[in-house]
Amino acid sequence: MADSAVVHTVLGPVAADRLGVVAVHEALLSVFPGAQYAPDIIIDRAEVFAALAAKLAAFRAAGGGTIVDSTGMFHGRDLPLYEALSRASGVHIVASTGLGPEELLGGYFLTPQTNPPTPWPAEKFADLFAREVTEGMVVPRVERRAAAGLITTTMTTHGMTATDESLLRGTARAARDTGVAASVRFGADAVAELQVALSEGLAPDRVLVGGLDRPDAVAAGRPQAVAALGAYVGIDHVGREGADHMDDAARAGLVADLVRAGHADRIVLSSNAIGVAKGLDPVDVAFDHVLTSFVPRLQAAGVGEDDIRRILDNPRALLAVHTTPED
Repeated sequence: MADSAVVHTVLGPVAADRLGVVAVHEALLSVFPGAQYAPDIIIDRAEVFAALAAKLAAFRAAGGGTIVDSTGMFHGRDLPLYEALSRASGVHIVASTGLGPEELLGGYFLTPQTNPPTPWPAEKFADLFAREVTEGMVVPRVERRAAAGLITTTMTTHGMTATDESLLRGTARAARDTGVAASVRFGADAVAELQVALSEGLAPDRVLVGGLDRPDAVAAGRPQAVAALGAYVGIDHVGREGADHMDDAARAGLVADLVRAGHADRIVLSSNAIGVAKGLDPVDVAFDHVLTSFVPRLQAAGVGEDDIRRILDNPRALLAVHTTPED
């Protein structure tokens, strides 16, 4: 029986080799948890659709094929909206499950109704995330819809808490059991956090460690260390600059260094752009920035065309779920 590699999109499974160029760490509609109830926050679905449709059209015109909304469960994920956007734009959309960091969890996940009250253990998070892959993502009070195509979690920046560790282990177990990749936005120590995920039996090539273009990560050699362990290296703030970010020229140099070290097959590029932001600061980076602005920088930095193509292909391998169809 032949092996078939597919990716879960909001409109159903799509062969991995039909995704085109993938922006793997982005947000379509990002809503800070609870902002939808604030009296000064207006979420007009028609306006949101129009804004996102225009940005997706520009992404497709630049050669993009797939957007991954990697925000997880409760940060504005809107499956009917994403289905409509995918149909209208022709861009594949992959939605994600997952939670984190601890500070953004609701009280239900921190002190559920047990006696005595205790945070959720890893196995409960694993079950929650796995069901969103195997049974479909939840639309509150309505139904389940398409399968999640990625399991994402974020660690606390000042150090992994006990709840973060439960989230991370639950993410790793759900990814291990469903075949869907895990995305970990590292907090304080990318290597230590990756090793926690791998200790659950998750293969390193099923993990993307995000945020590795943070200046502290680069200074500590974390991108090289993560690549050496076999996980994907998220250079995923492309286009974002300022006090907390390196500029794109330095990012291009980092990518060139990783390529020279033999890690072209482990680099993933994205921007962590936000198409529409509600209750948090917008990120004014276009979904097509990697293709229109950063790829030319890589060429100028001496990265060859074959390596650039390999880097742009890497997200497809990350997202692919391998199934063996029955006769």
